[in-house]
Amino acid sequence: MEVNEQARCRDLAKSSSFYYAVYSEIEEVGWEHLVRLGGDLTFLSFRVLDKKGRVHVMEIQLDKAYPRVPPMVSADVPYIFNLEWSMNSRLKNLVQQFEEHLEKLQGFWSALDEIDRSLQIVDSKQASRAMSCRQIHIGNDCFIILSLNINDPRSLPECRFMGSGTIVNSLRKTWKRNIDRWMRDKPFSENLECLLKTQLPRPADEEKNNHLVECGICYAQYLPIGDELVPKSGSATDYTCENNNCSKAYHSMCLVDWLRSITTTRQSFNVLFGHCPYCSEPIAIKINTTKN
Repeated sequence: MEVNEQARCRDLAKSSSFYYAVYSEIEEVGWEHLVRLGGDLTFLSFRVLDKKGRVHVMEIQLDKAYPRVPPMVSADVPYIFNLEWSMNSRLKNLVQQFEEHLEKLQGFWSALDEIDRSLQIVDSKQASRAMSCRQIHIGNDCFIILSLNINDPRSLPECRFMGSGTIVNSLRKTWKRNIDRWMRDKPFSENLECLLKTQLPRPADEEKNNHLVECGICYAQYLPIGDELVPKSGSATDYTCENNNCSKAYHSMCLVDWLRSITTTRQSFNVLFGHCPYCSEPIAIKINTTKN
């Protein structure tokens, strides 16, 4: 979170007990984890990294009677945990409960990641970690919708068929005839091909991570066109986080400006050392990349 946002929150904290409570509790969690903060401090979101390096954003809505009224939570997860809350609870307790919830979902997300990597997903850009199903192209304009058991993701999934009646009917019969052959220790692609007795299309050879071309700081694909930005005027994102579970794209100019606003950023010669705004993994960027 930028220094001026922190300063604004500090000024508000002087005006009421609610603002003071929110400000002090954000400090406990860490400003580097804060993604967004509403003008009246009733809305905020934190970035949380799970043990597999996946980045999650937890959105929190606060009532002005907080902490007497517990916060409302939303996130890109299949279901929200049962919040344990008391008058003595703080935002750090909420983050801790969210981290424990993420831990319970690791097996489910690992299964989804495997499916997304190995099979041809329909509307892959719309597939989220909150969804327990995937629509998969199986050839001949036919599709299957796999629904995973969130609590037992390696078990036989529910399967619905879509497409040409003759082909789908044949595949459905083959599926039912072979369901006993499902093996939870086998990859999903192998299991599906074994049950359906057909080879499935692999992911289309599209530009990798095409949905990540927008800058994670300014949220634009291209920098504005203007003399003050020459020679970077109108350029696309040119820096990507090296954490494979993040791979967030940035304009190097935006990233340099953001790192310079963070007090923990270190500089050695023409290189800035800090942390990715999304996953908090260490990053390094040459300052002169904004001048080439």
